[in-house]
Amino acid sequence: MSRLFRDADGGPLCPQGSVVCIGAFDGLHLGHRALVRHAAERARALGLPLVALSFEPLPREFFAAAGQAPRPPRLSLARAKFEGLCSLGADLVGLLRFDARLAAMSAEAFVAQVLAGRLRARAVLVGPEFRFGHRRAGDLETLRREGAAHGFVAEAIAPVAVDGERVSSTRIRAALQAGEFGNAAQLLGKPYAIGGRVVRGRQLGRTLGFPTANLRFGNKMPALSGIYATWVHGIGERPWPSVSSLGTRPTVAGVEPLLEAHLFDFDGDLYGRRIEIEFVAHLRAERKFPDLAALTEQMHRDAAQARELLSLDVLQRRLQPASPPDPRTASAATAEKIA
Repeated sequence: MSRLFRDADGGPLCPQGSVVCIGAFDGLHLGHRALVRHAAERARALGLPLVALSFEPLPREFFAAAGQAPRPPRLSLARAKFEGLCSLGADLVGLLRFDARLAAMSAEAFVAQVLAGRLRARAVLVGPEFRFGHRRAGDLETLRREGAAHGFVAEAIAPVAVDGERVSSTRIRAALQAGEFGNAAQLLGKPYAIGGRVVRGRQLGRTLGFPTANLRFGNKMPALSGIYATWVHGIGERPWPSVSSLGTRPTVAGVEPLLEAHLFDFDGDLYGRRIEIEFVAHLRAERKFPDLAALTEQMHRDAAQARELLSLDVLQRRLQPASPPDPRTASAATAEKIA
């Protein structure tokens, strides 16, 4: 069972040593997966635990909250990151709380306190163009120099390319915002989806004839917004066809981002259940309607279009070769502790 830790301070977590891979891991795309798998192979060869090390909030989110940078869109939330890293073989996942103290920590202090002190690293693996420490002053050469003093080796894996271009979270966000879900899936290694626990909303959709299963995005900024044809996973043996809205609901004066999925021909209580909503096609942008009647009329049109697109999606998937299932195993009890 994988374990989670959040603090840079504290005693050794891996007294016998560890292999550490470090990254933002937002979306866990093909480049991230290559890094974690390479580190997992090294850990097995050395007979040591694998530690996947990241940050929550991400550094760019911290600096955006402080007004020092634009707010970055997120591909996935903390729980999905934890579960994904566990499924790739991490024995220990660190989602370090990125705060003012950690932002001010020098690269050398981070190596001494976290990599050498808490994790007893024997090998540290990072992605291309890795930077760390105060003002991003540390790089691979810093890791190698400090590693020689603290008893570990450091290396960067080669970039993973698709269609001649490096796979990156930035590239995936651009594909999602353009509605290119096939391209995003190719870069991620799986269809793009957002998971979470169904929460109660204002139940306005129910009064309009469109009850929804609602997922909150916390204080994070989603990588996309609008109305979509979607599949909902976690209801039964097969994904459930649906139409979903991701945004702030301007017609009813919403504020925080909310993902609302209307499951076609479904009758049941989903409150408290964990589901995953897979995005298939973009239908339209979110917009404000003059009244609820106009909104309801448009919702009927959206639903009809989504049904049609999902019927085509089923046919296309039947023509494609079967792919192995995506592993989704982790400790739910541990994941619940992620803030």
